[in-house]
Amino acid sequence: MTYDTTYYAHGEPAERWERARMFFDAKDYTAAARVLDGLVAEVPEQTGPRLLLARAYYHSAQLRRAEAELRVLVERDPVEHYARLLLGRTLERQGRAEEAESHLRIAAALAGEFDTASARV
Repeated sequence: MTYDTTYYAHGEPAERWERARMFFDAKDYTAAARVLDGLVAEVPEQTGPRLLLARAYYHSAQLRRAEAELRVLVERDPVEHYARLLLGRTLERQGRAEEAESHLRIAAALAGEFDTASARV
């Protein structure tokens, strides 16, 4: 499938960020991803656009792409709670529950959600 990228790449980064957020808020995750893909390529060091891109991929069932973006975030910042959580959920949706478990546990720990019933003193 091909599409005209002119609209999605038009404007300054701040304008594209707002456009991507509008698409995302309207639940047009594919359009949001199209805008964010170029933005992330332009500013790869920024967490916000990459995390929103991963979320857009997740919600549009582009799970391998979501996983790739989330792995970049987790590698760069191992204590990024939401990236860990979403990576775990993404792996679960791909039927990779065992692999997801460690990410979900880390995310829970980072959020302060400890399972006191299984704690040993």
